[in-house]
Amino acid sequence: MSQLTSLTLKAALSGLADKTFSSVELTQAHVDAVAAAKPLNAYVLETPEKALDMARAADARRAKGEAGALDGAPLGIKDLFCTQGVRSTACSNILGDFVPTYESTVTANLWRDGAVMLGKLNMDEFAMGSSNESSAFGPVVNPWRAEGQNAKLTPGGSSGGSATAVAADLCLGATATDTGGSIRQPAAFTGTVGIKPTYGRCSRWGVVAFASSLDQAGPIAKTVEDAAILLKSMSGHDAKDSTSLDIEVPDFPSFVGKSVKGLRIGIPKEYRVDGMPAEIDELWEKGIAWLKDAGCEIVEVSLPHTKYALPAYYIIAPAEASSNLARYDGMRYGLRVEGANLTETYENTRAAGFGTEVKRRILIGTYVLSAGYYDAYYVKALKVRRRIADDFDQAFQKVDALLTPTAPSAAFGLGENADDPVAMYLNDIFTVTVNLAGLPGMSIPAGVDHKGLPLGLQLIGRALDEGTLFSIGGALEKAADFRAKPAKWW
Repeated sequence: MSQLTSLTLKAALSGLADKTFSSVELTQAHVDAVAAAKPLNAYVLETPEKALDMARAADARRAKGEAGALDGAPLGIKDLFCTQGVRSTACSNILGDFVPTYESTVTANLWRDGAVMLGKLNMDEFAMGSSNESSAFGPVVNPWRAEGQNAKLTPGGSSGGSATAVAADLCLGATATDTGGSIRQPAAFTGTVGIKPTYGRCSRWGVVAFASSLDQAGPIAKTVEDAAILLKSMSGHDAKDSTSLDIEVPDFPSFVGKSVKGLRIGIPKEYRVDGMPAEIDELWEKGIAWLKDAGCEIVEVSLPHTKYALPAYYIIAPAEASSNLARYDGMRYGLRVEGANLTETYENTRAAGFGTEVKRRILIGTYVLSAGYYDAYYVKALKVRRRIADDFDQAFQKVDALLTPTAPSAAFGLGENADDPVAMYLNDIFTVTVNLAGLPGMSIPAGVDHKGLPLGLQLIGRALDEGTLFSIGGALEKAADFRAKPAKWW
C-alpha cells in the first residue's frame, strides 16, 4: 500500500480512471499512513470514517461515468479552513472545539470535484508564524533530517502541517494559506511545490482571517502539475467574498510543459542580501542557467523598495490581525473564562485562549492603529506597500516573471529561533513582497544544501498570470530533476 501513497496526484487520478485501484484502496492506504505518522504531528484531527465514506461515493460516481476532476483523491485540509461538521480551530485554544455549520468555499469546490478529506492539518496559531511552533497542538516535525543528525527540524510555517503531510506521503496534496510566505516557505523547507495565487483568485469565505488584505489560499503538492490541478479546483468567483475576482478560471494544468523559449526572466538585484548562505546563491545561479538553457532571456531588474517590505508587512499584518481577532471574546463560541464582570471575562478569555505569538501581533497591531501612531506607522506602511506594487509594475514592463530564492536558509531546528521573533520574521524576507503586491508566487524544489536538506527557488508573476508560472515552473522542475525524498524515521 505504500506504493499507492507515493503516487503523485496526477498518477493517482490516472490509476483511478484506469481502475488499477479504487478510491477506497487509495484512501485506506493514506489513512494507514496517517495513523503510522503520529511523531510528525501533521494532522490535528483525523477523519478516517468520513474519508472512506467519501471514497466509496467517489467509486460509485466513477462506476456510473460521473467522476469529477479530483474524484477519489485523498487530500489534507489546513485547519484554517472551516469544514462543515468537522472541528475547525485555526490551531488556537480560543476556538476550543468549534464545529462549523458551513463549509469554506475552497473546500466546497474540492468536494464538488470529488476530493476526499483525510483530516485537518496542523498550522501556526491563526497562521501566525514561520516555523509551525505556535500551534496549540504542538509543533509539526519536518520529515527531513540533516545528514548524520537526529535533531527535529521545522517544516516552516504557517502551513507546516500541509507541507509535512505532502512531503511524507500522508496525502496526495493539501490546502494551505499564504499571508507573507506561508505556502512557499514550507514548500521550500520540505521539498514540495507550493503556489500562492493572485489575491482574489481563491475565495477567502470560510477561511479563518489573519490579515484580510494579504491572506490567500493555495495548494501544496508533490509536483508543479499536481499544484496546477489542485489550484484549478480551488479557484473561482464567490459572491460571498467581496474580494473574490469575477473572472474565468484558466486550465492551469495545460500550461505545464509549454515551451518557455523567448520568455524574459527578471533577476531582482535587491534579493542578493548580506549574509545569505553561498549555497542559496549558487542554487539561484543554477536556476538562472537552467532557464537560459530552456530558451529564456535573463534580465536584471530593480525592486528598490524591497528593503522596506518586512517592516511594512509587520505593521500592516498585525494591524489587520488586531482588528480580525477582536471577535474572539468568549461570548458566542469557543473558549469562555468567566470573570467578575464583562471586561474581566473578555480579559480572562483572551489571556487563556491566545498563544504568545498571537498576543504579540495583536499588541503590535493595536499599537500602530492607536491615536498618535496611526499616521506615523500604519499610513506610512500603506504608502510603502503602494511603492512596492509600483516596483513590480515597472519590472513587469520588461520581463514576464521573476526568479529569486524562496527562503534565506534550509529548514532550521525546532526551538532554534523560538526566543528571537525578529530572526523568525526574517524567514519571510523573499516572500512578503508578493503578498503586499497581491501577485502570484510559486516555490519549486531545486536542490539540497550541504546537509542534504531541500532548497527552493521562487517564481513571481504578473497578477492573474499563474499560467506563465506553471510553464516556467515546469521547465525548472524538469531541469532541477529533484527526486530526493526524506528517509522514513517516524
